Amino acid sequence: QVQLIESGGGLVQAGGSLRVSCAASGRTLRNSAMGWFRQAPGKEREFVAGINWNGGSTSYADSVKGRFTISRDNAKNTVYLQLNSLKPEDTAVYYCAGSAGPFLAPTSKYDYWGQGTQVTVSS
Repeated sequence: QVQLIESGGGLVQAGGSLRVSCAASGRTLRNSAMGWFRQAPGKEREFVAGINWNGGSTSYADSVKGRFTISRDNAKNTVYLQLNSLKPEDTAVYYCAGSAGPFLAPTSKYDYWGQGTQVTVSS
């Protein structure tokens, strides 16, 4: 059974940076597109970034383009999200998710999820 474990969240001031990681156990990620999502209090979960199986293709929400970078290391079975120029509105629980297929996919195709890591940005 696959397990995704996020880490690296925390409290940071506006304008600062964080890197969150997603490590997998029980399944190799090398054949899966992976994504990062977030959910702020009182709001629906939203897509943040996605990456295909080999890192050759990525996708970002407009709200994070130019500030966040998704990457992966298949040898370490880990996916990363670098968050730069953070804003208070980036405050949310960040979730890692995996798709059954290797290519970037709609949110509905992500079928296994981590428990999330909290990112809080103070103004």
